[in-house]
Amino acid sequence: MRFKKLAAVLLAASIITGVFVSCGGAKESGEKTGVTQENKNTLVYASSDYTSINPVLFEHGEINTLIFDGLTEHDKDNKITPGLAEKWEWNEKDKTYRFHLRKDVKWHDGEKFDANDVKFTIQAIKDPKNSSEIASNYDEIKEVKIIDDYTVDIILSEPNVAILDYLTVGIVPEHILKDKNMIESEFNKMPIGTGPYKLEKWDVGQSITLVENKEYFKVDPNIEKIVFKIVDDSKAKVMQLKSGEVDLAQVTPKDIELFKGDEKFQTLELSTADYRGILYNFGGGFFKDNKDLANALSYAIDRKGILDSVLLGKGEVAYSPIQRGDYNNPKMNKLEYDPGKAKEEIEKLGWKMGSDKIYEKDGKKLEFEIVCPQGDQVRIDMANICAQNLKAIGVNAKVSVKAEIDWDNQDTYLIGWGSPFDPDDHTYKVFGTDQNSNYSGYSNKEVDRILKEARNTEDDNKRKELYKEFQEAISKDMPYTFIAYLDAIFVGDSNIKGISKDTVLGHHGAGLLWNVEEWTIE
Repeated sequence: MRFKKLAAVLLAASIITGVFVSCGGAKESGEKTGVTQENKNTLVYASSDYTSINPVLFEHGEINTLIFDGLTEHDKDNKITPGLAEKWEWNEKDKTYRFHLRKDVKWHDGEKFDANDVKFTIQAIKDPKNSSEIASNYDEIKEVKIIDDYTVDIILSEPNVAILDYLTVGIVPEHILKDKNMIESEFNKMPIGTGPYKLEKWDVGQSITLVENKEYFKVDPNIEKIVFKIVDDSKAKVMQLKSGEVDLAQVTPKDIELFKGDEKFQTLELSTADYRGILYNFGGGFFKDNKDLANALSYAIDRKGILDSVLLGKGEVAYSPIQRGDYNNPKMNKLEYDPGKAKEEIEKLGWKMGSDKIYEKDGKKLEFEIVCPQGDQVRIDMANICAQNLKAIGVNAKVSVKAEIDWDNQDTYLIGWGSPFDPDDHTYKVFGTDQNSNYSGYSNKEVDRILKEARNTEDDNKRKELYKEFQEAISKDMPYTFIAYLDAIFVGDSNIKGISKDTVLGHHGAGLLWNVEEWTIE
């Protein structure tokens, strides 16, 4: 459980770090500090808090893409393009990628970037003592071999079709982190990258201020300063948008009406691969001894009702972790809303309705907590409806809103996941037995086999068949009750130009800032 405890430190504080905050350091007095004529080169962005900024350790964090670059990167269509690597070749016989690195890249401290940084970063991710939450993405990397200062070979033990996606991870500087304790390093609060922006100031719990990197190897960013202002609460984001304390924020669908007809604001409704669901903790709490209830309970949830009432139709009903992509299996058993079926399946497992209209078995009530993160009103609203749906069939589910997440002992969690990239992302590491992001303790040998084969198979048609098998397999043994995919709703100052409106975003709407160095403020 060492990894889960480390990850919980981040997730408890920044479970919605992909949620954007308007930039531009608001003062405690509430004085307007956003986009004004005098301050037009500063963007204030509403963000959840960060405890650490280090792409080696943590996957989440929109800020990572501004400070760091990867060997590869994603374009507006989420396709792979060159980043720190100018080009690469794949030698199928030797299972080796050869990357040719750019020679014009400097770290924010002025040191030159080279192949040693690439090797150091990948080794750090794979080092078990760092407990990286993305380590399983790189399982097949056998060796990183430096050919010269600007040529590096990444040698695989077997194919990993998604590896170019995973090499978008931010490269970190060897000259700063070598021989340091990665988890405890001061670097995590004073990160040095090669990206378009560099850290200027971190006011803990208040804001993180970035300034343009004038020596960035691609373009000179148009916006000089970006402030990640810490605003965890949904209602507070709306208030601070209205007051001008932030310039850009992700809001709930119910908040859209508050900005309609106001020319000072632009509203963006973007598609995402971001879903919500009830994660069952099979390693502790109520479901450690009741793993077979997940499918039965899934029939009790009125997903369409939740989509309409909480998301106002901004999204779609969820039944699979990869349904928003080319690998979806629309013919899988979707465990659609059927309260009668839910009760039937519960009773098949030996539960009897008690005099208080709650199921019981062996002297134990069918009751558990649905835990939600503090400040995320959408999840809280979803959980409350789920609890009502469950109570209607005889299950006593209670909603609990908590600031910290106890992955080992909680009964369930209203989880958020999803990736717009290769289907291996957010499947292998989330549902594979003992993988880094498998917070539920889910284990299914058939699922393990399919996911491993899918990541090692280069034939795309074969992969599609394997992912259809994966979806059929989990429909018989559910890890989560999938609820809904969310559209990401952003409200921003109408003077902000250049936001890509067609890019499919990821978890918590991450990805909006993929080209922020090209944005302008008029």
